Amino acid sequence: MVLDLVVIGLAITVFPLSVTAFVLVLSTRGGVWKGLVFILAWLACFVAVIAAVLLTTGGKPPAPHSPPSTASSAVKLAIGVGLVGYGWYRHRSRRRRRAGAAPSSGRHKSSGGLMARLDRISLWTAAGLGPLLQPWGLVAAGAATVVSADLSHTSSYLALFGYVLLATSSLLAMEIYMTFAPDSAGVRLDKLRVWITTHQEQALVTVALVAGLFLVSRSIAQLTS
Repeated sequence: MVLDLVVIGLAITVFPLSVTAFVLVLSTRGGVWKGLVFILAWLACFVAVIAAVLLTTGGKPPAPHSPPSTASSAVKLAIGVGLVGYGWYRHRSRRRRRAGAAPSSGRHKSSGGLMARLDRISLWTAAGLGPLLQPWGLVAAGAATVVSADLSHTSSYLALFGYVLLATSSLLAMEIYMTFAPDSAGVRLDKLRVWITTHQEQALVTVALVAGLFLVSRSIAQLTS
């Protein structure tokens, strides 16, 4: 379970769409407060999903090869196949567009329009963006993995806490940086936003394929063991 949660948590924390959106939120007026409520809403939703799973299982992992255990592995397998298919589709689409790729000025124009809209959002809207922009396929894979948690052992609590912290670590790091060093953070985060925007397709393909192949391999091993 621990290895699965580490890989899924890493995939969530580097998911390019979530990171880009959070950087844009931080770059707006009152961005530190908007970023804080974004993170709090993100965490509340994330923890609620884990809590719902643990309430369903009673904090006790299902027996190997039992219907619940098989179902959780099947869910992870389906998500893994979906991620691989999504990554392959984005890769093929990028290759088809490469010869006639849109100029970078269009991307900056799009980002500028998004910035203008985000600059007017309220704290409540920022809070709503937190759960909305979570990579729900990966969150669901994490929920299917949490089914195996045994709350009679302290190690399971530590694994779950580490998973939540890891999945939110990129947002927390940017929020802390922006809070204590706003000037340098603004410059560096803007460079990060430009880099992610420029390499977004490659990043999405990489995260989807790596996470998807990992989930497929682990699920098949669990179903056939």
